[in-house]
Amino acid sequence: MWELVLLSLVLLIALAIQHIREHYKYWQHLGIPCGETSWIFGSMVGVVTKRSFFELWLEYYNRYKGSGPFAGFFWFFKRAVFVMDPWLIKQILIKDFDKFMDRGLFYNEIDDPLSAHLFSMHGQKWRNLRNKLSPTFTSGKMRTMFPTVVQVGHELLDVLGEDIEMSDEIEIRSLMARYTTDVIGYCAFGIECCSLKDPQQLFYIMSKRALLENNLGSLGVAFRGSFPKLARRLHMKDTVADVENFFLGTVRETVRYREENSIQRSDFMNLLLELKNNRVIKNETGDEFVNLTFNEIAAQAFLFLVAGSETSSNTMVFALYELALHQEVQDRARAEVQRVFEACNGEMVYETMSQMKYLKQVIDETLRLHTPLPVLNRHALEDFPVPGHPKYVIRKDMPVIIPAICLHRDEQYYPNPDVFNPDNFTPEQVALRDPVLYLPFGDGPRNCIGLRFAKMQMMVGLSLLLSKFKFTICERTPVPMKYDKENFMLTPEKDLYLQVSKI
Repeated sequence: MWELVLLSLVLLIALAIQHIREHYKYWQHLGIPCGETSWIFGSMVGVVTKRSFFELWLEYYNRYKGSGPFAGFFWFFKRAVFVMDPWLIKQILIKDFDKFMDRGLFYNEIDDPLSAHLFSMHGQKWRNLRNKLSPTFTSGKMRTMFPTVVQVGHELLDVLGEDIEMSDEIEIRSLMARYTTDVIGYCAFGIECCSLKDPQQLFYIMSKRALLENNLGSLGVAFRGSFPKLARRLHMKDTVADVENFFLGTVRETVRYREENSIQRSDFMNLLLELKNNRVIKNETGDEFVNLTFNEIAAQAFLFLVAGSETSSNTMVFALYELALHQEVQDRARAEVQRVFEACNGEMVYETMSQMKYLKQVIDETLRLHTPLPVLNRHALEDFPVPGHPKYVIRKDMPVIIPAICLHRDEQYYPNPDVFNPDNFTPEQVALRDPVLYLPFGDGPRNCIGLRFAKMQMMVGLSLLLSKFKFTICERTPVPMKYDKENFMLTPEKDLYLQVSKI
Protein backbone atom coordinates (compact mmCIF):
# COMPACT_ATOMS: atom_id res chain seq x y z
CA MET A 1 0.00 0.00 0.00
CA TRP A 2 2.74 2.43 0.96
CA GLU A 3 4.64 1.59 -2.21
CA LEU A 4 1.53 2.43 -4.27
CA VAL A 5 1.07 5.74 -2.45
CA LEU A 6 4.74 6.60 -2.92
CA LEU A 7 4.61 5.69 -6.61
CA SER A 8 1.50 7.82 -7.09
CA LEU A 9 3.17 10.75 -5.35
CA VAL A 10 6.27 10.44 -7.54
CA LEU A 11 4.09 10.36 -10.67
CA LEU A 12 2.16 13.42 -9.54
CA ILE A 13 5.39 15.32 -8.89
CA ALA A 14 6.77 14.26 -12.27
CA LEU A 15 3.59 15.40 -14.02
CA ALA A 16 3.66 18.71 -12.16
CA ILE A 17 7.28 19.28 -13.15
CA GLN A 18 6.50 18.47 -16.76
CA HIS A 19 3.51 20.80 -16.70
CA ILE A 20 5.63 23.67 -15.34
CA ARG A 21 8.33 23.03 -17.95
CA GLU A 22 5.76 23.13 -20.74
CA HIS A 23 4.25 26.25 -19.21
CA TYR A 24 7.56 28.06 -19.51
CA LYS A 25 8.03 26.84 -23.12
CA TYR A 26 4.82 28.54 -24.25
CA TRP A 27 6.50 31.37 -26.17
CA GLN A 28 9.18 29.06 -27.53
CA HIS A 29 6.50 26.82 -29.09
CA LEU A 30 4.98 29.88 -30.79
CA GLY A 31 8.33 31.02 -32.17
CA ILE A 32 8.21 34.25 -30.17
CA PRO A 33 11.40 35.22 -28.31
CA CYS A 34 11.40 35.07 -24.53
CA GLY A 35 14.24 35.39 -22.01
CA GLU A 36 15.41 33.06 -19.28
CA THR A 37 12.96 32.21 -16.51
CA SER A 38 12.82 30.85 -12.98
CA TRP A 39 9.96 28.76 -11.61
CA ILE A 40 8.96 31.31 -8.97
CA PHE A 41 9.89 34.73 -10.35
CA GLY A 42 9.47 34.00 -14.06
CA SER A 43 11.34 36.48 -16.27
CA MET A 44 12.26 38.55 -13.23
CA VAL A 45 14.90 36.06 -12.16
CA GLY A 46 17.89 37.72 -10.48
CA VAL A 47 16.07 40.97 -9.73
CA VAL A 48 16.76 42.31 -6.22
CA THR A 49 19.73 39.95 -5.71
CA LYS A 50 21.84 40.48 -8.84
CA ARG A 51 20.29 43.36 -10.76
CA SER A 52 17.76 46.16 -10.45
CA PHE A 53 14.37 46.28 -12.14
CA PHE A 54 15.78 49.11 -14.27
CA GLU A 55 18.54 46.82 -15.56
CA LEU A 56 16.01 44.05 -16.27
CA TRP A 57 13.71 46.27 -18.32
CA LEU A 58 16.53 47.86 -20.30
CA GLU A 59 18.33 44.56 -21.00
CA TYR A 60 15.09 42.91 -22.15
CA TYR A 61 14.16 45.82 -24.40
CA ASN A 62 17.57 46.13 -26.03
CA ARG A 63 17.77 42.38 -26.53
CA TYR A 64 14.41 41.94 -28.25
CA LYS A 65 13.61 45.28 -29.85
CA GLY A 66 13.02 44.74 -33.58
CA SER A 67 12.19 41.06 -33.19
CA GLY A 68 8.46 41.75 -33.27
CA PRO A 69 5.76 43.94 -31.74
CA PHE A 70 6.30 42.28 -28.36
CA ALA A 71 8.48 39.66 -26.70
CA GLY A 72 7.28 36.85 -24.48
CA PHE A 73 7.60 37.43 -20.75
CA PHE A 74 6.58 35.77 -17.50
CA TRP A 75 5.15 38.06 -14.80
CA PHE A 76 6.14 35.75 -11.97
CA PHE A 77 4.30 32.54 -13.02
CA LYS A 78 1.88 34.19 -15.45
CA ARG A 79 2.46 34.34 -19.20
CA ALA A 80 2.81 37.97 -20.19
CA VAL A 81 3.86 40.21 -23.07
CA PHE A 82 6.62 42.82 -23.10
CA VAL A 83 5.53 45.44 -25.65
CA MET A 84 8.17 47.31 -27.64
CA ASP A 85 6.29 48.73 -30.65
CA PRO A 86 5.03 52.33 -30.08
CA TRP A 87 2.11 51.70 -32.42
CA LEU A 88 0.97 48.73 -30.32
CA ILE A 89 1.52 50.70 -27.09
CA LYS A 90 -0.83 53.39 -28.40
CA GLN A 91 -3.42 50.75 -29.30
CA ILE A 92 -3.29 49.28 -25.79
CA LEU A 93 -3.30 52.55 -23.85
CA ILE A 94 -5.69 54.58 -25.99
CA LYS A 95 -7.38 53.18 -29.09
CA ASP A 96 -8.26 49.73 -27.71
CA PHE A 97 -8.34 50.84 -24.09
CA ASP A 98 -11.56 48.94 -23.30
CA LYS A 99 -9.73 45.67 -24.05
CA PHE A 100 -6.87 46.59 -21.67
CA MET A 101 -8.66 48.69 -19.07
CA ASP A 102 -7.32 46.92 -15.97
CA ARG A 103 -3.81 46.84 -14.55
CA GLY A 104 -4.20 43.28 -13.33
CA LEU A 105 -2.67 44.08 -9.94
CA PHE A 106 -3.67 42.44 -6.67
CA TYR A 107 -6.08 44.15 -4.32
CA ASN A 108 -8.42 42.85 -1.63
CA GLU A 109 -11.08 45.36 -0.62
CA ILE A 110 -12.55 43.09 2.08
CA ASP A 111 -9.45 41.97 3.99
CA ASP A 112 -7.09 44.77 2.93
CA PRO A 113 -9.19 47.93 2.44
CA LEU A 114 -6.19 50.22 1.84
CA SER A 115 -5.25 48.14 -1.23
CA ALA A 116 -8.61 48.87 -2.92
CA HIS A 117 -7.60 52.20 -4.41
CA LEU A 118 -7.84 53.74 -7.84
CA PHE A 119 -4.43 52.47 -9.01
CA SER A 120 -5.27 48.78 -8.49
CA MET A 121 -9.04 48.46 -8.90
CA HIS A 122 -10.58 46.73 -11.91
CA GLY A 123 -13.49 47.01 -14.30
CA GLN A 124 -16.63 48.99 -13.59
CA LYS A 125 -15.59 49.59 -9.98
CA TRP A 126 -12.48 51.38 -11.24
CA ARG A 127 -14.48 53.35 -13.82
CA ASN A 128 -17.04 54.47 -11.24
CA LEU A 129 -14.36 55.51 -8.76
CA ARG A 130 -12.34 57.35 -11.42
CA ASN A 131 -15.45 59.29 -12.42
CA LYS A 132 -16.12 60.20 -8.79
CA LEU A 133 -12.57 61.34 -8.13
CA SER A 134 -11.82 63.18 -11.39
CA PRO A 135 -13.45 66.45 -10.21
CA THR A 136 -11.02 66.59 -7.27
CA PHE A 137 -7.99 66.92 -9.57
CA THR A 138 -9.01 69.77 -11.87
CA SER A 139 -6.80 72.83 -12.24
CA GLY A 140 -9.37 74.79 -10.23
CA LYS A 141 -9.01 72.40 -7.28
CA MET A 142 -5.21 72.58 -7.57
CA ARG A 143 -5.43 76.34 -7.27
CA THR A 144 -7.22 76.02 -3.92
CA MET A 145 -4.49 73.69 -2.57
CA PHE A 146 -1.63 75.81 -3.91
CA PRO A 147 -1.19 78.08 -0.84
CA THR A 148 -0.82 75.01 1.39
CA VAL A 149 1.91 73.60 -0.85
CA VAL A 150 3.72 76.95 -0.86
CA GLN A 151 3.52 77.08 2.94
CA VAL A 152 5.28 73.70 3.17
CA GLY A 153 7.77 74.91 0.55
CA HIS A 154 8.80 77.79 2.79
CA GLU A 155 9.20 75.37 5.70
CA LEU A 156 11.54 73.40 3.42
CA LEU A 157 13.65 76.51 2.89
CA ASP A 158 13.81 77.18 6.62
CA VAL A 159 14.85 73.62 7.47
CA LEU A 160 17.50 73.49 4.73
CA GLY A 161 18.85 76.86 5.86
CA GLU A 162 19.23 75.52 9.41
CA ASP A 163 20.81 72.27 8.19
CA ILE A 164 23.58 73.95 6.20
CA GLU A 165 24.58 75.93 9.29
CA MET A 166 25.74 72.59 10.70
CA SER A 167 27.07 71.04 7.48
CA ASP A 168 26.97 72.11 3.85
CA GLU A 169 26.79 68.47 2.70
CA ILE A 170 23.09 67.62 2.79
CA GLU A 171 21.40 64.24 2.37
CA ILE A 172 18.78 65.20 -0.20
CA ARG A 173 16.63 62.05 -0.29
CA SER A 174 15.36 62.36 3.26
CA LEU A 175 14.78 66.10 2.90
CA MET A 176 12.69 65.75 -0.28
CA ALA A 177 10.76 62.78 1.12
CA ARG A 178 9.84 64.77 4.21
CA TYR A 179 8.75 67.72 2.05
CA THR A 180 6.37 65.64 -0.07
CA THR A 181 5.15 63.73 3.00
CA ASP A 182 4.25 67.00 4.71
CA VAL A 183 2.55 68.33 1.57
CA ILE A 184 0.43 65.20 1.22
CA GLY A 185 -0.13 64.97 4.95
CA TYR A 186 -1.71 68.44 4.80
CA CYS A 187 -3.65 67.91 1.56
CA ALA A 188 -4.69 64.24 1.72
CA PHE A 189 -5.00 63.61 5.46
CA GLY A 190 -5.59 67.13 6.69
CA ILE A 191 -2.93 66.96 9.39
CA GLU A 192 0.28 68.81 10.16
CA CYS A 193 2.95 66.10 9.96
CA CYS A 194 5.94 68.34 10.78
CA SER A 195 8.32 65.69 9.44
CA LEU A 196 10.47 68.38 7.80
CA LYS A 197 11.37 69.64 11.25
CA ASP A 198 11.33 66.24 12.95
CA PRO A 199 12.24 63.12 10.91
CA GLN A 200 11.10 60.95 13.83
CA GLN A 201 7.46 61.94 13.41
CA LEU A 202 5.30 58.79 13.41
CA PHE A 203 3.42 59.79 10.24
CA TYR A 204 6.69 59.98 8.29
CA ILE A 205 7.98 56.70 9.71
CA MET A 206 4.75 54.88 8.89
CA SER A 207 4.75 56.43 5.42
CA LYS A 208 8.18 54.95 4.73
CA ARG A 209 7.05 51.58 6.04
CA ALA A 210 3.98 51.70 3.78
CA LEU A 211 6.30 52.08 0.79
CA LEU A 212 8.89 49.49 1.78
CA GLU A 213 7.03 46.73 3.63
CA ASN A 214 4.45 44.17 2.53
CA ASN A 215 3.13 40.88 3.87
CA LEU A 216 5.30 37.79 3.31
CA GLY A 217 8.05 39.68 1.48
CA SER A 218 9.10 38.85 -2.10
CA LEU A 219 7.43 35.43 -2.07
CA GLY A 220 4.15 37.03 -1.02
CA VAL A 221 4.43 39.58 -3.82
CA ALA A 222 5.18 36.80 -6.33
CA PHE A 223 2.22 34.68 -5.18
CA ARG A 224 -0.26 37.56 -5.16
CA GLY A 225 1.01 38.74 -8.54
CA SER A 226 0.73 35.27 -10.09
CA PHE A 227 -2.55 34.16 -8.51
CA PRO A 228 -4.52 37.28 -7.43
CA LYS A 229 -7.92 35.56 -7.36
CA LEU A 230 -6.61 32.68 -5.24
CA ALA A 231 -4.82 35.15 -2.97
CA ARG A 232 -8.13 36.92 -2.33
CA ARG A 233 -9.83 33.62 -1.52
CA LEU A 234 -7.04 32.94 0.96
CA HIS A 235 -7.66 36.37 2.54
CA MET A 236 -4.12 37.51 1.76
CA LYS A 237 -3.10 41.13 2.24
CA ASP A 238 -0.45 43.48 0.89
CA THR A 239 -0.54 45.98 3.74
CA VAL A 240 1.10 45.04 7.03
CA ALA A 241 -1.26 45.20 10.01
CA ASP A 242 0.20 48.08 12.02
CA VAL A 243 0.56 50.28 8.90
CA GLU A 244 -3.08 49.58 8.05
CA ASN A 245 -4.26 50.29 11.59
CA PHE A 246 -2.30 53.55 11.74
CA PHE A 247 -3.63 55.02 8.50
CA LEU A 248 -7.20 53.82 8.98
CA GLY A 249 -7.11 55.33 12.46
CA THR A 250 -5.66 58.59 11.15
CA VAL A 251 -8.35 58.97 8.49
CA ARG A 252 -11.10 57.95 10.93
CA GLU A 253 -10.03 60.58 13.43
CA THR A 254 -9.75 63.26 10.73
CA VAL A 255 -13.22 62.47 9.37
CA ARG A 256 -14.73 62.47 12.88
CA TYR A 257 -13.14 65.78 13.86
CA ARG A 258 -14.12 67.59 10.66
CA GLU A 259 -17.68 66.34 10.64
CA GLU A 260 -18.30 67.04 14.32
CA ASN A 261 -16.84 70.55 14.06
CA SER A 262 -18.04 71.39 10.54
CA ILE A 263 -14.46 72.05 9.42
CA GLN A 264 -13.98 73.20 5.82
CA ARG A 265 -10.52 73.31 4.26
CA SER A 266 -9.12 73.67 0.77
CA ASP A 267 -7.61 70.20 0.54
CA PHE A 268 -8.10 66.74 -0.92
CA MET A 269 -9.67 65.35 2.25
CA ASN A 270 -12.38 68.01 2.15
CA LEU A 271 -13.25 67.03 -1.41
CA LEU A 272 -13.43 63.36 -0.43
CA LEU A 273 -15.75 64.20 2.46
CA GLU A 274 -18.05 66.09 0.09
CA LEU A 275 -18.33 62.88 -1.94
CA LYS A 276 -18.99 60.88 1.23
CA ASN A 277 -21.73 63.12 2.58
CA ASN A 278 -24.04 63.25 -0.44
CA ARG A 279 -22.93 66.68 -1.50
CA VAL A 280 -23.11 66.87 -5.27
CA ILE A 281 -19.79 67.13 -7.07
CA LYS A 282 -19.75 67.79 -10.80
CA ASN A 283 -16.91 66.87 -13.09
CA GLU A 284 -15.80 68.95 -16.06
CA THR A 285 -18.50 67.44 -18.31
CA GLY A 286 -21.27 68.17 -15.81
CA ASP A 287 -21.82 64.59 -14.60
CA GLU A 288 -22.68 64.24 -10.90
CA PHE A 289 -21.07 61.73 -8.50
CA VAL A 290 -21.69 61.15 -4.82
CA ASN A 291 -21.35 58.71 -1.93
CA LEU A 292 -17.82 57.49 -1.20
CA THR A 293 -17.62 55.00 1.66
CA PHE A 294 -15.19 55.49 4.56
CA ASN A 295 -12.95 52.68 3.28
CA GLU A 296 -12.86 54.28 -0.18
CA ILE A 297 -11.84 57.60 1.37
CA ALA A 298 -9.09 55.93 3.40
CA ALA A 299 -7.80 53.95 0.40
CA GLN A 300 -7.62 57.02 -1.87
CA ALA A 301 -5.83 59.09 0.77
CA PHE A 302 -3.41 56.19 1.25
CA LEU A 303 -2.82 55.98 -2.51
CA PHE A 304 -2.23 59.72 -2.63
CA LEU A 305 0.51 59.20 -0.06
CA VAL A 306 2.28 56.13 -1.47
CA ALA A 307 1.96 57.16 -5.12
CA GLY A 308 2.42 60.89 -4.76
CA SER A 309 5.10 61.14 -2.11
CA GLU A 310 7.83 58.75 -3.28
CA THR A 311 7.53 59.45 -7.01
CA SER A 312 7.59 63.23 -6.59
CA SER A 313 10.33 63.27 -3.97
CA ASN A 314 12.57 61.03 -6.07
CA THR A 315 11.98 63.19 -9.14
CA MET A 316 13.05 66.24 -7.13
CA VAL A 317 16.11 64.36 -5.87
CA PHE A 318 17.12 63.36 -9.39
CA ALA A 319 16.47 66.90 -10.67
CA LEU A 320 18.74 68.45 -8.03
CA TYR A 321 21.34 65.76 -8.73
CA GLU A 322 21.35 66.55 -12.46
CA LEU A 323 21.38 70.30 -11.79
CA ALA A 324 24.39 69.81 -9.51
CA LEU A 325 26.14 67.96 -12.34
CA HIS A 326 25.14 70.53 -14.97
CA GLN A 327 25.77 73.96 -13.51
CA GLU A 328 24.91 75.80 -16.73
CA VAL A 329 21.41 74.27 -16.64
CA GLN A 330 21.05 75.16 -12.96
CA ASP A 331 22.11 78.76 -13.61
CA ARG A 332 19.62 79.13 -16.44
CA ALA A 333 16.77 77.63 -14.39
CA ARG A 334 17.61 79.87 -11.41
CA ALA A 335 17.71 82.99 -13.55
CA GLU A 336 14.24 82.20 -14.86
CA VAL A 337 12.85 81.52 -11.37
CA GLN A 338 14.27 84.75 -9.95
CA ARG A 339 12.99 86.76 -12.90
CA VAL A 340 9.47 85.37 -12.44
CA PHE A 341 9.52 85.93 -8.66
CA GLU A 342 10.71 89.52 -9.09
CA ALA A 343 7.82 90.22 -11.45
CA CYS A 344 5.46 88.99 -8.69
CA ASN A 345 7.11 91.09 -5.94
CA GLY A 346 8.91 88.05 -4.56
CA GLU A 347 5.72 86.09 -4.00
CA MET A 348 4.80 82.75 -5.52
CA VAL A 349 1.28 82.63 -6.90
CA TYR A 350 -0.43 79.91 -8.91
CA GLU A 351 0.16 81.66 -12.24
CA THR A 352 3.93 81.79 -11.72
CA MET A 353 4.25 78.08 -12.48
CA SER A 354 3.14 78.50 -16.09
CA GLN A 355 5.79 81.20 -16.56
CA MET A 356 8.66 78.91 -15.50
CA LYS A 357 8.94 77.20 -18.86
CA TYR A 358 12.58 76.14 -18.59
CA LEU A 359 12.11 74.70 -15.09
CA LYS A 360 9.24 72.66 -16.50
CA GLN A 361 11.64 71.36 -19.16
CA VAL A 362 14.08 70.40 -16.40
CA ILE A 363 11.36 68.42 -14.64
CA ASP A 364 10.18 66.79 -17.88
CA GLU A 365 13.73 65.75 -18.74
CA THR A 366 14.26 64.38 -15.24
CA LEU A 367 11.10 62.30 -15.60
CA ARG A 368 12.38 61.00 -18.94
CA LEU A 369 15.84 60.05 -17.74
CA HIS A 370 14.82 58.82 -14.27
CA THR A 371 11.24 57.67 -14.83
CA PRO A 372 9.73 57.02 -11.37
CA LEU A 373 7.48 54.15 -12.49
CA PRO A 374 9.62 52.51 -15.19
CA VAL A 375 6.90 50.27 -16.65
CA LEU A 376 3.13 50.51 -17.07
CA ASN A 377 1.01 47.45 -16.32
CA ARG A 378 -2.13 46.47 -18.23
CA HIS A 379 -4.26 43.32 -18.35
CA ALA A 380 -5.90 41.80 -21.44
CA LEU A 381 -9.67 41.46 -21.00
CA GLU A 382 -10.03 39.46 -24.22
CA ASP A 383 -7.88 37.87 -26.92
CA PHE A 384 -6.17 40.55 -29.02
CA PRO A 385 -4.52 39.46 -32.32
CA VAL A 386 -1.92 42.06 -33.26
CA PRO A 387 -2.84 43.40 -36.73
CA GLY A 388 -0.25 42.44 -39.35
CA HIS A 389 1.43 39.85 -37.11
CA PRO A 390 -0.54 36.56 -37.30
CA LYS A 391 1.40 34.62 -34.65
CA TYR A 392 1.39 37.49 -32.14
CA VAL A 393 -1.75 37.21 -30.03
CA ILE A 394 -2.19 38.74 -26.58
CA ARG A 395 -4.40 36.19 -24.86
CA LYS A 396 -7.17 37.00 -22.41
CA ASP A 397 -5.91 37.49 -18.82
CA MET A 398 -2.30 38.03 -19.90
CA PRO A 399 -0.39 40.81 -18.12
CA VAL A 400 0.91 43.47 -20.50
CA ILE A 401 4.17 45.27 -19.66
CA ILE A 402 4.87 48.61 -21.34
CA PRO A 403 8.49 49.65 -20.62
CA ALA A 404 8.15 53.44 -20.52
CA ILE A 405 11.72 53.99 -19.38
CA CYS A 406 13.04 51.97 -22.33
CA LEU A 407 11.27 54.27 -24.78
CA HIS A 408 12.72 57.22 -22.85
CA ARG A 409 16.24 55.76 -23.14
CA ASP A 410 15.99 54.78 -26.83
CA GLU A 411 18.32 56.77 -29.10
CA GLN A 412 15.84 56.30 -31.95
CA TYR A 413 13.51 58.69 -30.13
CA TYR A 414 15.88 60.80 -28.00
CA PRO A 415 19.40 61.69 -29.26
CA ASN A 416 22.11 60.82 -26.70
CA PRO A 417 19.42 59.32 -24.45
CA ASP A 418 21.65 58.85 -21.39
CA VAL A 419 22.60 62.54 -21.31
CA PHE A 420 20.54 65.02 -19.29
CA ASN A 421 19.28 67.65 -21.74
CA PRO A 422 16.21 69.79 -20.98
CA ASP A 423 16.19 70.95 -24.60
CA ASN A 424 14.58 67.59 -25.39
CA PHE A 425 11.40 69.32 -24.22
CA THR A 426 11.40 72.60 -26.08
CA PRO A 427 8.01 73.13 -27.77
CA GLU A 428 9.63 72.43 -31.13
CA GLN A 429 11.08 69.07 -30.03
CA VAL A 430 7.88 68.00 -28.30
CA ALA A 431 5.89 68.73 -31.46
CA LEU A 432 8.15 66.42 -33.47
CA ARG A 433 7.55 63.37 -31.22
CA ASP A 434 4.57 61.07 -30.90
CA PRO A 435 3.17 61.70 -27.38
CA VAL A 436 3.22 57.94 -26.70
CA LEU A 437 7.04 58.14 -26.59
CA TYR A 438 6.83 60.04 -23.28
CA LEU A 439 4.99 58.17 -20.54
CA PRO A 440 6.04 59.24 -17.03
CA PHE A 441 2.35 59.62 -16.13
CA GLY A 442 0.99 56.97 -18.48
CA ASP A 443 -1.47 57.82 -21.25
CA GLY A 444 -5.08 57.29 -22.18
CA PRO A 445 -8.10 57.06 -19.85
CA ARG A 446 -6.02 55.36 -17.15
CA ASN A 447 -3.24 57.91 -16.96
CA CYS A 448 -2.14 59.29 -13.59
CA ILE A 449 -5.09 61.15 -12.12
CA GLY A 450 -2.81 63.16 -9.83
CA LEU A 451 -0.36 64.45 -12.42
CA ARG A 452 -1.40 68.09 -11.92
CA PHE A 453 -0.78 67.84 -8.19
CA ALA A 454 2.55 66.04 -8.68
CA LYS A 455 3.77 68.73 -11.08
CA MET A 456 2.58 71.47 -8.74
CA GLN A 457 4.41 70.23 -5.66
CA MET A 458 7.60 69.63 -7.69
CA MET A 459 7.47 73.06 -9.32
CA VAL A 460 6.88 74.78 -5.98
CA GLY A 461 9.65 72.90 -4.17
CA LEU A 462 12.29 73.19 -6.88
CA SER A 463 11.61 76.83 -7.74
CA LEU A 464 11.84 77.90 -4.08
CA LEU A 465 15.03 75.89 -3.56
CA LEU A 466 16.72 77.31 -6.66
CA SER A 467 15.78 80.86 -5.67
CA LYS A 468 17.72 80.59 -2.39
CA PHE A 469 20.36 77.87 -2.74
CA LYS A 470 23.05 76.57 -5.05
CA PHE A 471 23.63 72.82 -5.42
CA THR A 472 26.93 71.19 -6.36
CA ILE A 473 28.34 67.67 -6.13
CA CYS A 474 30.67 66.62 -3.32
CA GLU A 475 32.86 63.61 -2.54
CA ARG A 476 29.86 61.62 -1.31
CA THR A 477 27.76 62.27 -4.44
CA PRO A 478 27.39 59.02 -6.47
CA VAL A 479 28.67 59.51 -10.02
CA PRO A 480 27.39 57.73 -12.06
CA MET A 481 23.97 57.17 -10.54
CA LYS A 482 23.17 53.66 -9.27
CA TYR A 483 19.59 52.53 -8.68
CA ASP A 484 18.22 50.53 -5.78
CA LYS A 485 17.93 46.82 -6.69
CA GLU A 486 15.09 46.15 -4.27
CA ASN A 487 12.69 48.88 -5.32
CA PHE A 488 10.25 48.50 -8.22
CA MET A 489 10.23 52.29 -8.54
CA LEU A 490 13.36 54.10 -9.66
CA THR A 491 15.21 55.30 -6.56
CA PRO A 492 18.89 55.97 -5.78
CA GLU A 493 20.74 52.98 -4.35
CA LYS A 494 21.97 54.85 -1.28
CA ASP A 495 21.67 58.18 0.48
CA LEU A 496 22.39 61.04 -1.90
CA TYR A 497 24.53 63.92 -0.65
CA LEU A 498 24.93 67.28 -2.37
CA GLN A 499 26.86 70.37 -1.31
CA VAL A 500 24.44 73.24 -0.69
CA SER A 501 25.21 76.93 -0.21
CA LYS A 502 23.05 80.02 0.21
CA ILE A 503 22.97 82.47 -2.68
